[in-house]
Amino acid sequence: MPVDTTKDDQTADFPSFTPVLHNRVDSMPRTKIELPNIEYLSILDEDAKLDKALEPKIAPETLKTMYKYMLLARRTDERMLLMQRQGRMGTFPQSSGHEAISMGSAIHLGKTDWHVPAYRELAGLLYRGWSIETTLLYWNGFEEGAMPPEGVNDLPVCVPIASQLLHAAGLGMAMKLRNDNSIVMTYFGDGASSEGDTHEAMNFASVYQAPVVFVCLNNQYAISVPIAKQMRNETIAQRAIAYGMPGIRVDGNDVLAVYVATMEAVERAKRGEGPTLIEGLTYRFTPHTTADDPKRYRSDEECALWTKREPLARFKKYLVAKGVYTEKQLEELEQELDTMIKASIVKVEEMAQSEELANPLSMFDYLYSDIPPYLNEQREELKKHLEQVKNSTNSGVSPQKASAH
Repeated sequence: MPVDTTKDDQTADFPSFTPVLHNRVDSMPRTKIELPNIEYLSILDEDAKLDKALEPKIAPETLKTMYKYMLLARRTDERMLLMQRQGRMGTFPQSSGHEAISMGSAIHLGKTDWHVPAYRELAGLLYRGWSIETTLLYWNGFEEGAMPPEGVNDLPVCVPIASQLLHAAGLGMAMKLRNDNSIVMTYFGDGASSEGDTHEAMNFASVYQAPVVFVCLNNQYAISVPIAKQMRNETIAQRAIAYGMPGIRVDGNDVLAVYVATMEAVERAKRGEGPTLIEGLTYRFTPHTTADDPKRYRSDEECALWTKREPLARFKKYLVAKGVYTEKQLEELEQELDTMIKASIVKVEEMAQSEELANPLSMFDYLYSDIPPYLNEQREELKKHLEQVKNSTNSGVSPQKASAH
């Protein structure tokens, strides 16, 4: 018999709610829920073969800019590794192999847009105006290296995994509230995709239709943990379906594919259509950081296979075939960048010996605008200790004895 719902608490609280009631059990058909498809995009393959139907129209000067900063990032990264092995730099994560994802996406950012990196986006950072000197200072432990260039909407390099995505989502939500037609582009790795911060950032960005482009550098290993042990999904891009945003997987070593996917995402965001998830499938040609030994968890055969797919070689062949560069011009570019990198290293090593940067008391200066009392106490304690060490060195008395007095 019919059920009286007039006194139902739920109906009383929500007058527009009308329960669907069934007096008998009927067999209900299963219906398919239509979900978006996830595409894979590749335009320039590992042998530099081009799909002309998909080739984007990019001005020659823009192509030159993209290659220049990809090459500068690679050569800087290689030189930094040599410095680290010589004891002239601290531990750092290399970016070699990730240049196409970083540069192919960052090239779309305008002056009012925000760039929120993780720590392998060296090409994009250099393009955005970060100097080689700043990069070297940062990975040598100087806080001055975390300072974005004046007038550039960038957040500093973020080593904590995935926390930058929340900042990016917040920036995007603020833009939405202000009716600001700018966008945010943020980066994370496959390991970060397993973090709760990633879920929260994407969910908020999607719910509030924030103009955020999430770019995943899937190099297939979270330090030593392969992607197969992180998830059962075939792709990271398909997670976009659950968040209600567009998602796409691209060949992350193909800068043209990254360029196209990011261009489309930026255009959607500027039209007010919310965030996008782009997964760039790539490979880490180097250790996770200079403290890692990848031979313990990756085979030589796997590394050799992916080395053939690296981004710079195919892009170089494409540019020469297109007449954008000649071989002679490329040699001159190599020399130009080599001179630039060497000069930056000399400058940074001089800066590191300066009284301002070598002063350990400066570590207290960059976290708070007004230093809290407990940190002031610690600063004064360290200052006193340093003075004692200096005086004891001059007098020949050990620091321990000097402290005792």
